[in-house]
Amino acid sequence: MPQIIDGKAISTQIKDELKSRVEALKAQGVSVCLAVIQVGSDPASSVYVGNKKKACAYVGIKSLAYELPEETTQEELLALVRELNGRKEVNGILVQLPLPAHIDEDAVIRAIDPAKDVDGFHPQSVGALCIGQPGFVSCTPAGIIQLLKRSGIEIAGRECVVIGRSNIVGKPMALLLLQENGTVTVAHSKTRHLKEVARRADILVVAVGKPKMITREYVKEGAVVIDVGIHRSAENKLCGDVDYDDVAPLCSAITPVPGGVGPMTIAMLMNNCVEAAAAR
Repeated sequence: MPQIIDGKAISTQIKDELKSRVEALKAQGVSVCLAVIQVGSDPASSVYVGNKKKACAYVGIKSLAYELPEETTQEELLALVRELNGRKEVNGILVQLPLPAHIDEDAVIRAIDPAKDVDGFHPQSVGALCIGQPGFVSCTPAGIIQLLKRSGIEIAGRECVVIGRSNIVGKPMALLLLQENGTVTVAHSKTRHLKEVARRADILVVAVGKPKMITREYVKEGAVVIDVGIHRSAENKLCGDVDYDDVAPLCSAITPVPGGVGPMTIAMLMNNCVEAAAAR
């Protein structure tokens, strides 16, 4: 039987540690505050924003919610970001993606003060990660590193394959695994012989965005499999990019969907907020 990596339990452990840090900061007169901006009413975004508010309340972080109508202009959104940049009591600014089609996401991300970029998406944050300098790291990849470390899984010297090359997961994931001394291959939709490449992995991180794409043909016996995907199946059940039932018997460890990577993303967002407050 594989080790089931319990993201719910590990995320709660991290949030409990952060709760203590927030109390210690408050005792020094430092409060932690996150501003969350949502434009429009995308149902998935509304769920994520709700979960972020709950996590803030649990950890003791003040949250400011800005729920803007779909027709908000880019200039109006940028003006709000600039105002929040200038407010000393706000430590972190998060603009929920995706934004409506008439708004340039890149321009909005670049407008956020890098010292408040708790999502880790600003080019300055990404550049710092590339050269191993301190800075905020994208929350999902940072959460995966914590899942591995806190589950006693060694990264150093292991063959790591990341399937997916997005700016939010694939690329930062590869950089973080390199920082932990893994030997890293980034694969994607254009990779030739993808199954053979994936089968080299001691640690396989899957972020392809296709439900149940990864079957046992992609997985080496004894591999650790981390599934970043989240989808609804035809039967309306949550599933990941990995066909869990097919793959799990081969693995030494695997993350379930739901309850694996998902809760860690929000825990690491809380961590970035606390780090931002402590740095100030």
